[in-house]
Amino acid sequence: MGWYSVKYGIWKIAASEEEKVHLLQEAGYSALTAYVLCGRGFDTPEKAARLLCSDAPLIDPFKMKEMDSAVKTIRRAIEEKTKIAVFGDYDVDGITATCLLTDYLRTVGADCVAHIPGRLEEGYGLNNGAIDQLYEDGVRMIITVDCGITALEEAEKCAQMGITLVVTDHHECKNELPQAAAVVDPHRPDRTYPHTNLCGVGIAFKLAAALHGDQDEIAARYADLFCLGTIADVMPLSGENRRLVVQGLSALQQPSRLGIRALMKACGCETQPVTASTIGYILAPRINAAGRMEHAELAVQLFLTEDPAEADELAETLCRLNRERQATELEIYREAVSRLRGRKGSDSAIVLAGESWHQGVVGIVASRLSEEFCRPTFLICLNGERGKASSRSYGGFNLFSSLSEMSDLLEGYGGHELAAGFTILRSNIDEFRRRICRRTEEFKASGQAKSALEIDCEVTPDLLTEENTEGLSQLEPCGTGCPKPVFCMSELTIERVSTVGGGKHLRLRLRAQDGSVLQAIYFSAGSLSKKLEVGERIDAAFHLQINEFRGTKTIQLSLIDIRRTSPNELFDRFSAGKPLSRIELAAIAPERKDVADVWQYLTARAPSGWPVRSELSVLADSIAEWTENRHSPRRTLSCLAILQELGLLRFERERTMIEICLTPENGPNPLENSALYHSLRGD
Repeated sequence: MGWYSVKYGIWKIAASEEEKVHLLQEAGYSALTAYVLCGRGFDTPEKAARLLCSDAPLIDPFKMKEMDSAVKTIRRAIEEKTKIAVFGDYDVDGITATCLLTDYLRTVGADCVAHIPGRLEEGYGLNNGAIDQLYEDGVRMIITVDCGITALEEAEKCAQMGITLVVTDHHECKNELPQAAAVVDPHRPDRTYPHTNLCGVGIAFKLAAALHGDQDEIAARYADLFCLGTIADVMPLSGENRRLVVQGLSALQQPSRLGIRALMKACGCETQPVTASTIGYILAPRINAAGRMEHAELAVQLFLTEDPAEADELAETLCRLNRERQATELEIYREAVSRLRGRKGSDSAIVLAGESWHQGVVGIVASRLSEEFCRPTFLICLNGERGKASSRSYGGFNLFSSLSEMSDLLEGYGGHELAAGFTILRSNIDEFRRRICRRTEEFKASGQAKSALEIDCEVTPDLLTEENTEGLSQLEPCGTGCPKPVFCMSELTIERVSTVGGGKHLRLRLRAQDGSVLQAIYFSAGSLSKKLEVGERIDAAFHLQINEFRGTKTIQLSLIDIRRTSPNELFDRFSAGKPLSRIELAAIAPERKDVADVWQYLTARAPSGWPVRSELSVLADSIAEWTENRHSPRRTLSCLAILQELGLLRFERERTMIEICLTPENGPNPLENSALYHSLRGD
């Protein structure tokens, strides 16, 4: 039977105690939500409430190092009518941070302009060309948002030109901080803020709140922008982040900001509830597309405009740019995959360089490749003797620290653990590839790599109700720190498989052990269509969603990973004394009739010649057909172990193959004498 590689080598399925699940249900959580919370360790109503708290107190912005200096400096500039430039970044976080601070400063009378650097002309962050241009335009103060923490030379240039610089950023710091009137970054070595979870728009929010003096009022005004940037930048949704994201999502249900309302209309999502997924998969890509396709200023104009006609036009333009981005991304992806397949051997990291690759898009392709090929990925856009790279991590590999160790090969770098960029000479790329592959190999060998799929719980079909699925909204907003729930189900039979979306995705019909039929979609897995076989048994890991068509709602599995069903795993965990959940135990615990069926089948077949080797799933199917009762490979294995304990047979396993030999000379032995039978059933 043909097979395929799975995305994750290991599935880590969390276990839950039934008593604690029941307590959470009594506290008002739906069944699936209760299993998820217990599996994540929030197994009491008090712990769950702390995790999902959406009214955490907002921390005093002045607890952030040098916030007081930033406020004094900016207030003085406003009083003296100094022209100020808010200097941002071209991603969603940088754009929303720029818009928030620009809008606030203008409302208090500041002469303020917004500047987003061109990705291709200027590159990331504060740069000499932009400083010169802003100076010519009369700017005498620059406030960076979502950038600037590594701009040492640029800070010195500002000082020499008489430009006051205030740096606000949330990225990792190097050993030396830029010389500025104030450097506000929660990652500073001498930090005093209690956490480092704020993104660029979060720091901009704190600065506006510190300037204004009323944090709640600033939250009411800008929670929508905070929400967009925080979710798009994949920040942990806990504490004050969670509070402001919840507030922002509420505001986005009926957006007051003209540009956001126009963008939602252009995306066709203005009539649907806005969730974190709406931002992550619909709104954020279109905002990002502006910066990726070298038109970031359009997104800034969209969020700052007060003209409805202009808002509609800008929103449509962002949607068009997003379509162009998708086409460019696909072209680079196909070239990269073709080159990877043509390479001899398999490096522990992907390092590819292209002459005509679009700098604004390679980051998305790097992310896609890192997930697909399960390794850190570095894509370099070459231009003459230099290249600009975007990189994405895999398995917890720390990009920023690795680039720091290889700084002798780089002309510049920045970012954080999971995503980073750098500039490199063409002549250094081969040495960079050699050294980064060696480092990733060492990381993998250290055992620190995290390539396992974390699954909240294994479920049975009876739990997949509309009520339980809708109840998962109790966990919203989902994101880092409170990820979207992942479930799994074992021993599903493939009844139908077809491609959709032009062959890019898979649609499957699966049948569970109890006969239930389940519909599933597997995105970006069209290549598996010729490798999956009808009748094959698989385990599936998935998100749950509700589809509505012509007024009818159905539960759909959105697949994350699949693998051939292993009948051995749960029984082996049980035999090793490892805890199993109620659902897992039920999957291997046989009824009396199950044991009788297996024994009767084996004794009836004994004359045909035993011992015999058979795949366990084939044996289970044969027993089911002979007895006309359902038999799963998992329970069949348990039955064989019970019969062996009673001395009625011997068997040996080699992966999924099993060899059985009857021992009728030992005589009958009642099932009640099997300690294993009672243990499996919890008697």
